[in-house]
Amino acid sequence: MSTARIALVTARAARDLDEDLPPLVQALERAGAAVAVVDWDDIQADWSGYDLALLRSTWDYTDRLAEFLAWAERTAARTLLLNPPAILRWNTDKHYLGELAAAGIATVPGTFVEPGEDASAALQAFLQAAAPADAAFEFVVKPCVGAGSRDAQRHVAAKADAAIAHLSRLLAAGRSALLQPYLARVDEHGETALLWFNGEFSHAIRKGPLLRRGEDATRALFAPEHITPREPSAAELALARATLAQIPGQPLLYARVDLIQDADGNPRLLELELSEPSLFFAHGAGSADRYAAAILHRLQAVRTNPPAATGPAR
Repeated sequence: MSTARIALVTARAARDLDEDLPPLVQALERAGAAVAVVDWDDIQADWSGYDLALLRSTWDYTDRLAEFLAWAERTAARTLLLNPPAILRWNTDKHYLGELAAAGIATVPGTFVEPGEDASAALQAFLQAAAPADAAFEFVVKPCVGAGSRDAQRHVAAKADAAIAHLSRLLAAGRSALLQPYLARVDEHGETALLWFNGEFSHAIRKGPLLRRGEDATRALFAPEHITPREPSAAELALARATLAQIPGQPLLYARVDLIQDADGNPRLLELELSEPSLFFAHGAGSADRYAAAILHRLQAVRTNPPAATGPAR
């Protein structure tokens, strides 16, 4: 196979924040690839000059989603883009969680609120259904298009006015929102994020709780995270596999499945990260080299048998 020319796609604001970039560049170069780090919105970039454009840290897309998805379609017409546009279109909007729940995946329960709805009425209906008359009930308000816990906030029913104001801001900006109960076991157990390359499990990490009681929603690209390695349980692996099995077509080049525990200790899907997830190479021995090998294996397979378009459509 000739030297693979790979663009690792990022954003200007994320270049110095993406801790996965340097080890991935090094791993790909060790494997014999020619690598460039390119901003997704660089108007000078010639994407046809690469064999593969691989999304890494396009973390500003949440404020420019239509522009980003249009870029993805154009780029996929010029080179291999992974993950592909159909997956990006589906996964960048948290309504996908409703589809997975309807398919039988154990998700964190959620209620969607759309622009044009009355924030106060929607929140009161959610609270009445979830925990009537429980002033201590905690829940989360988050945008459906968002990443890194940006604009997400933990609230308590006794202070519903703050939650209504938060929800109103999102709806007034034309953003759909998701209301979810706050599963308190995350404070002790944290999240489990499972990383998959070419359909094979690579490693897992523990994230400490991100939404602390009384804290305002972060406006940064992402909230600060406390990360440690973790060995996933059999139940967590099973739920991750069942979740990924809902994605049609061949295994995705990369996927991250974020799980938290419910009150009974059972895993629940919090997020399915298929667009631009952190992969936490520093916490999985050999993971950068495994990912580089998966990338080059996928590129060779695509060169041999170009695939038809696949992926969820909305």
